Formats: sequence, C-alpha cells, structure tokens
Amino acid sequence: MRNRMLLPNILTVTGASKRERTRARLAEHAIALFEDQGFEATSVAQIADAAGVSEMTFFRHFGSKEQAVLTDPFDPVVAAAVGARPLGEAPLERAARGLHSALAALSEADLATARRRTAIVARTPVLRAAAATQNEVTVTAIAERLAGDGADPFAATVAAQAVIAAVTTALYAWAERPERSLAATVGAALEVLDPDHD
Repeated sequence: MRNRMLLPNILTVTGASKRERTRARLAEHAIALFEDQGFEATSVAQIADAAGVSEMTFFRHFGSKEQAVLTDPFDPVVAAAVGARPLGEAPLERAARGLHSALAALSEADLATARRRTAIVARTPVLRAAAATQNEVTVTAIAERLAGDGADPFAATVAAQAVIAAVTTALYAWAERPERSLAATVGAALEVLDPDHD
C-alpha cells in the first residue's frame, strides 16, 4: 500500500528502468540492514554505501529512511482491483473483495518481501506510526475509486477505512505468527468484514 499497507513492492526488476532498478536495490539493501542491525541503528549513508550509490541518490528515490521500507506502488493495483468488482456490490464488499483479489495475485517473491517489511515495521514504533499515516493514501485511492464508480463518498471512505484497518491488523498479527500465511491471515480479516464472500 505505498507501503502504507506494508504490502510488497510489486515491481518486477526484469524489464524495469534503471531508475526502478536503483530504487529496488536501495530498498533491498535498506531492508537487509534494518533486519541485521535494526532501523534506528542504520543510517542512510550505510544504505547508500551498501547499494553502491551516493546519499544524494538515495534521497532522489526516497524522501526519508522510513520510506525505504514503507514505500511501494501497490495503491494503483488495489484501486484497479476494487474497480474490477461488479458495480452492484456494496462499497464495503467491493473494497474487501477487490483487495482480496489483489492479494491473491501476488507472487511468492512479493509475499516474501511483505513478510520482511512487516516484521521490521511491527518491531519499530516509529515505522508503525509512519505506516499509520501513510495508510491514508491507500484509503484515499480506494475511496476515490469507489466514489468515482458512483458510491456515496462518505460510504466509500468508511468502506476504505474499514478494509485498510482490517488488513493492517492482519499484517501485524501475521508478523507475530509467521507460521501462518499472509493470504490466510488477511483473508480471515477480510472475512470479518465480508462473511458472505466465497
């Protein structure tokens, strides 16, 4: 969810531009360093050095150290998945089912990245706070898509907020119980909101 939602970076490096490859390399080195020595103990200089670029290059890709673990391009994918749902569904159903289908389409590599990011965020209070703030961008993307398709704007926003709250709760629970799959954990959370979904 950029990653607000802490969901995975779904860009594929194959066929990506040089800028996208550099960004992905920086994010990967940041995640590895955060895992090895902790978020607070890791500097931007260390991340840039590990990726073989300058600190200036780091800041051309990420506005802050937090963004190196929180940012991903998932919002348009979620909005598109919500938009692909039948217009006759209620806003909450469209949001929950769209997010569920977007999650189901993630690769094993995406899920592995999500696991690593979520674990880092779950144990780092400053990242949890930043993720909560950034979740609003994902809420806006979903709500705008629902409203753009004719849903009442208030109902669209409530539905988007509910779905993101459920998924965020699931992600943190999953971080504490990694033996359970992300799909199963998020699916269980969305089922609370949408118990009639097959």
